[in-house]
Amino acid sequence: MIIQKTENSRISTFDPNNFSFGNTFIDHMIICEYEDGKWGDVKLVPYGPLMFTPAMMGVNYGQACFEGMKAYKDKDGQVFLFRPEKNFERINKSAKRLAMPEVTEEMFLDGLKALVDIDRDWIPQGEGMSLYIRPLIFATEEALKARVANKYMFAIVATPAKSYYTEPVSVKISDHYSRAASGGVGSAKAAGNYAASFYPTQLAIEEGYEQIIWTDDSTHEYFEESGTMNVFVRINDTIYTPPTSEKILDGVTRDSFIQLAKKRGIEVKIEPIKVKDVIEAQKNGTLKEVWGVGTAVVTTVFQALGYNGEKLQLPRLSDEDSYAEMLKTDLVNIQSNLTEDPFGWRVQVDHVLETV
Repeated sequence: MIIQKTENSRISTFDPNNFSFGNTFIDHMIICEYEDGKWGDVKLVPYGPLMFTPAMMGVNYGQACFEGMKAYKDKDGQVFLFRPEKNFERINKSAKRLAMPEVTEEMFLDGLKALVDIDRDWIPQGEGMSLYIRPLIFATEEALKARVANKYMFAIVATPAKSYYTEPVSVKISDHYSRAASGGVGSAKAAGNYAASFYPTQLAIEEGYEQIIWTDDSTHEYFEESGTMNVFVRINDTIYTPPTSEKILDGVTRDSFIQLAKKRGIEVKIEPIKVKDVIEAQKNGTLKEVWGVGTAVVTTVFQALGYNGEKLQLPRLSDEDSYAEMLKTDLVNIQSNLTEDPFGWRVQVDHVLETV
């Protein structure tokens, strides 16, 4: 790895009590270029602009994918990653689906650890605080030709993060727009998936909702995801979540919630969720909770569902009675090194670059 430390650190300007998520970037980034059929050297360099043109193929033809993950700092200043091997596996799954070169485990994990290590001072401490990390791959070849590109970049950037949604939100059950279609790229974290979701979400916001529950593309009779999150439904004391597929992203937080619920002895059913069953459960009082999970949000509890012009209210449970809040606490405590990690999910980042 080639390491070029910044000579002008911005850490003195960072106020961990007053910052904007997604707009505040740490001092360094990882970059690695692909050309002539192979990846070059991984470079840790000062964060900043790169030289590209509007003819870059990633911009014109959409060969771009990314991951979302976090680093956490405990009360003693130790730094941890959470299940990074899952993100490594998934970015390559996305790259393969988009006909892009896969990255090596060494590139991904060593680059990740080096970046987090050198900029560990940027990781805020405290409840809900973390460093959000964005690995990405995109086509960089300068060519207006609708074909697979010959040049790519792998990069990792990061931004300090705090709690995303602090209050329950209202979501509209989509009866027209879908996030993904059979045979498409729903199971990949393709950049274009997010662009396509913005307009329907904007329409839902104009109707008084904060997010959308996406339904299947053919019948709109089944839950798939919610916004950029995997979705969970609790009817009585059973949790339901849709199975992953070529339309539904295999979320790391989703998988973690399932395992944590099973460890607590909660029944989890991974099966298609019918919209009509959820609405019926809301009407007869057996629908206890609906929530979304994802890396950025961890957990977002829903307070109302929009369906057929109605806004159907959901129960407001105490943290002690809410499975969503209970499992979120279990997860965050593992991530933040507040409890034992029976799954081996927590990966400590050693001080390896202190003398560089």
